[in-house]
Amino acid sequence: MRIVIALGGNALLHRGQHPDPGLERANVVRVATAIAPLAHDHDLVVTHGNEPQLTRLAGQETAGSASLDLLGAQTQGLIGSLLVCTLRDVLPGRRVAAVLTHTLVRADDPAFARPPGAVGRHAVPSPRPERILEADTVRALLDLGTVAVCAGGGGIPVVTDGTGALRGVPAVVDKDLAAALLAEELKADFLLLLTDVPSLYAGFGTPRQRPVLDATPAELRRGHYPAATMGPKAEAAARFVERTGGLAAIGHLDAAHEIVHGRSGTLIRPELHVL
Repeated sequence: MRIVIALGGNALLHRGQHPDPGLERANVVRVATAIAPLAHDHDLVVTHGNEPQLTRLAGQETAGSASLDLLGAQTQGLIGSLLVCTLRDVLPGRRVAAVLTHTLVRADDPAFARPPGAVGRHAVPSPRPERILEADTVRALLDLGTVAVCAGGGGIPVVTDGTGALRGVPAVVDKDLAAALLAEELKADFLLLLTDVPSLYAGFGTPRQRPVLDATPAELRRGHYPAATMGPKAEAAARFVERTGGLAAIGHLDAAHEIVHGRSGTLIRPELHVL
């Protein structure tokens, strides 16, 4: 089975932790340990968030003149190196590689006129991902048995000009939507969105809160999950399942293996059509 894993933004820095290289290294060991068992039996692609690292770089005076797309590239290199080194340690003899990944977006995406996202205290556009440019390269690595780390932070956003040339744009692509698109382009069987809660919850924060263990894309959308938390994950899972007929799941990082085997998390499955 081919699995695309989307690590939440808190995988390397947990909620409340301040950016620190030592903490990041310690947390990435936990990440690698959690997902390594899946690599023994499946083709594995690992994507990741970068919000804490990007916010840190964007706030540094030395980074003041750097474009946001280039800062995103720096975080891909930083986090990719940590993940590759640690995954090689827990998967001895296995090929592991990080791919600097670019995500094509439309220059006329409405998000550029109404920036909904934020990095630090600055509003930034979050255009919809249209294509993962290195998807073919990642597919070739998978065919060689390589665990691929890619699409960090949703990928480096780029647009094309009239000649077809690429140029970076100051934006941030939603990492979960990018992971769903990558999974679709790789013809993955399973999209696994890992975070720091056991599952989605209906009525979250109310006395009627309950875990959602199983849902269809339509049921997910009727849940109206908050845009600032689980909304993007729910939408990414719904899109992948609708477009591919595959499975998606949302759950806790430490339960990655159990989620894939149906023993934890929220499973998102295709609609059942009764004839």
